[in-house]
Amino acid sequence: MHAGNGGPGRARVLVAEKIGQSGLELLRDHFDVELGFDWDREQLAQRLGEFSGILIRSGTKLDADLIDAATNLRAVGRAGVGVDNVDVPAATKRGIVVANAPQSNVITAAEHTMAMLLALARNVPQAHASLTSGKWERSKFSGVELYEKTLGILGFGRVGQLVAQRARAFGMQVIAFDPYVGAERYRELGVDKAESSDDVYAVADFLTLHLPRTPETEGWLDAEALAKCKDGVRVLNVARGPLVVDEDLQAALDSGKVAGAALDVFRSEPITEHPLFAYPNVVVTPHLGASTAEATDRAGYQAAEQVVAALTGGVVTSAVNVPAISAEDMELLGPFFGLCRSLGRIAVELAAGSSIDRVQVEFRGRIAERDTRLLAIQVLLGALRGHTEEDVNEVNAPAIAEERGIDVREVKQTSVRDYADLVRVTVLGGGDSVRVVGTLFGRRFRPHLLEVWGQRFDLQLGEHLTVFRYRDVPGMIGRVGTVFGEHGVNIVSAAVGRQPEEGEQDGEPLAVMAITTDAPVPQELVERIASSEGFVAGRTVSL
Repeated sequence: MHAGNGGPGRARVLVAEKIGQSGLELLRDHFDVELGFDWDREQLAQRLGEFSGILIRSGTKLDADLIDAATNLRAVGRAGVGVDNVDVPAATKRGIVVANAPQSNVITAAEHTMAMLLALARNVPQAHASLTSGKWERSKFSGVELYEKTLGILGFGRVGQLVAQRARAFGMQVIAFDPYVGAERYRELGVDKAESSDDVYAVADFLTLHLPRTPETEGWLDAEALAKCKDGVRVLNVARGPLVVDEDLQAALDSGKVAGAALDVFRSEPITEHPLFAYPNVVVTPHLGASTAEATDRAGYQAAEQVVAALTGGVVTSAVNVPAISAEDMELLGPFFGLCRSLGRIAVELAAGSSIDRVQVEFRGRIAERDTRLLAIQVLLGALRGHTEEDVNEVNAPAIAEERGIDVREVKQTSVRDYADLVRVTVLGGGDSVRVVGTLFGRRFRPHLLEVWGQRFDLQLGEHLTVFRYRDVPGMIGRVGTVFGEHGVNIVSAAVGRQPEEGEQDGEPLAVMAITTDAPVPQELVERIASSEGFVAGRTVSL
């Protein structure tokens, strides 16, 4: 079944799942469009080779075998946010652009959060159920006002910021925690910047989660976190089910610590039986955060825009992969990708402040003569990956940094002493600045760390890095080695930097020790050493 203004030379695009009319019309303006809503996998495998582009939602699985069969495919458009149903590495290998619609449902998610906030405050669903079952129970469903209450937001990305704007319009005080957002962005939105999640728990009357799902955030809202909240707090989760420990929330509702909860997402979905569903002070919806006609239409239109751009030489703004850069540049710059990601990650972990305001990347030596934008993006990937609600990639990293109020600066200088090339990364935030410096050595381009916390040394980077800052007195290195040994942590290599003019404490010069290990170092071990006599700070990071 063909549709569109046929004609020689027009690329063919398959729309494999239903999308809004606006997206279809946009595609038909440029291509021959075929609709394959009812195709099975076999039919898709047989015919995908005829098309230059395909538009899908979540129902079509484009695995490596299908992508291999798609000999002419140049673009995949996913009408929605995630791309779990596409084998992105296989597509990248074939030079196929995979683009999604990351902006499509942020307004919808923020509005659903507000709907849940109001329903929770005013017992709307419970009152509705009561009245339609034949009871008039005005006094039973008396609620609370939002006006002058404090809304605590954990995760201040796109959705968190939209929720903050809307809550401010209701006269709420808003406090948010997200160390990967510039301080200026909080000021622009009239939101208090929390130094830690504990600061949010201490004051929030309503607590809403808008965090990404990562190993670090899984189970974020647990018994320990809930214990730090105000008595009678009301909790909302319209982000991701695994952020909340269900049993701990249930216990807090039972004890009265939590006065109510509104949940749109659950640990496993779909789910129709859940202990919390029976609670009179819990409001639930079946993952409706992204479900509006406008979001569906917007997702189809945005994905169609990306396919049009990919097939007509336009700018693809939401690709989740990116075609290779020129072979000549790649030969020189490619080996630096991993180093730049590592330096971005290390700098952010060492900064560990409550905001990132600026990331400055300085390139010195031969690399400064090339187009280093991709290297600066690698630094951003290291700094942001795992800390934002959307997946960060080479294409969207600059836009995500801009949205979060992070100023990214690139500095280039072709002259350099002692080394052929150097990369310096400086992260500024909360009035502090942290600089890390690295380079590559030898034919095998091994990454080396050359400076941390103002001290210079030379350490070949490994996957697990731990650094300590301490008073430059005898025996400190031995103490660290002993504690690591007692806890079965094997040190691969270590280096020490000591330049007395770079920092002192109580009149004694400070030194920095950098250690690589063959396994992650437990955070509590680092904290134990860092808080012991003579030590000033300690950080550990897995690259």
